[in-house]
Amino acid sequence: MTSILLTGSSRGIGAATKSALEARGAKVIGQATRSTAVDSVPADFSDPGAPQELWEAALARAGGAIDVLVNNAGMFVASPLDSSDIEWLDAWEETMRINLTAAAQLSRFAVRHWQQRGTGGRIVHVASRAGHRGDSPAHWHYAASKGGMLAMHKTIARQYAAEGILSFAITPGFTDTAMAGDYLASRGGPGLLADIPLGRVASPEEIAEAIAWCALDAPPSMTGATLDLNGASYVR
Repeated sequence: MTSILLTGSSRGIGAATKSALEARGAKVIGQATRSTAVDSVPADFSDPGAPQELWEAALARAGGAIDVLVNNAGMFVASPLDSSDIEWLDAWEETMRINLTAAAQLSRFAVRHWQQRGTGGRIVHVASRAGHRGDSPAHWHYAASKGGMLAMHKTIARQYAAEGILSFAITPGFTDTAMAGDYLASRGGPGLLADIPLGRVASPEEIAEAIAWCALDAPPSMTGATLDLNGASYVR
């Protein structure tokens, strides 16, 4: 049975991914900031020590071996350009801490774990379209964190492929992780859809399908690849 550590597993893309992986027979150890579920570990990534505590707890639950890491946890909170200096900096550092640094810590633990075992493993990074094309004036920090995740993904893929350690990235555009009407209204309504040739935002299940495929099925030669799921709102 494949053992998978999945961060941000309690809702949205994470919850859909957990269901998709378990339907394939994988053992999924989830993470959420606050969780009482028996199959997940509470870990607040704003605490620098949380990723290590999560890794050790997940490793124990998995019987000493984790095969796949899915870096899905993240935050998306506006930080207006005219905020006070300290508010803008605090938002920047918190977003980097949760979206990028925690993922980097877990990726490092995973790579070292697989090197010690000599078995190889897979990492799937859930980044964002924003990592390619940028984001709004209030989301410098979010775009930068996801761009950093993509650079980290490419580095892992290039440096550890020979050891059977594979890295894949997913870059969703807007995803309907709330009630559709409220979701679209909060992000511009019809104006948002006008920028998506497909005519709709992605569903969490679509993103989860891609994550599960990378985690379980993608051929090793695909390591280093990034899969875009944005309805052609950004093409490379």
